[in-house]
Amino acid sequence: MTTVNLTNHFLIAMPAMQDLNFSGTLTYICRHNEQGAMGLIVNRPTDITLVQLFNQIEVPLENDALKDSLVYLGGPVQTDRGFVLHSPVGDWRSSLKINEHVALTTSKDILEEIGKGLGADQLFVTLGYAGWDAGQLEEEIKLNSWLTVEANLEIVFNTPAERRLNAAIQLLGFDLSMLSDEAGHA
Repeated sequence: MTTVNLTNHFLIAMPAMQDLNFSGTLTYICRHNEQGAMGLIVNRPTDITLVQLFNQIEVPLENDALKDSLVYLGGPVQTDRGFVLHSPVGDWRSSLKINEHVALTTSKDILEEIGKGLGADQLFVTLGYAGWDAGQLEEEIKLNSWLTVEANLEIVFNTPAERRLNAAIQLLGFDLSMLSDEAGHA
């Protein structure tokens, strides 16, 4: 049974993280319950632009402001599938409401609306996601693989990718250079 719910929290990879999928990452947790956890890595841009993605799925992207926005690698699971983290929540075919302000949608209907310049005031698009089985994330946290902090979505939506990890660490009140590669237990 999950003793803490990390939904709407950031996972900050510790410097000693050995898993190359997560080394140096900041992950936003979209869902955490007794079945496991699901999140999106928010600081790994790909070289794919939104206009390229929209062309590939044959949806026109009329919003010029979004055309050069990058798609991110959200994690190692289902990297052939798109995930849209967005605000406001809206009413979409396949959507997970994270809280009253933000949702995660995987259905094409949101992309069709975004293409028309509607559907989301703020959005973050990934290919793939990060997932953990029941108890796996809790165990990794006990092993000092991750730090956690309540998420500030301004970091995801409005901070440049290369600054997101440090911005999340600053929410904890220190900077990355203060983190040791060694695990310690009191």
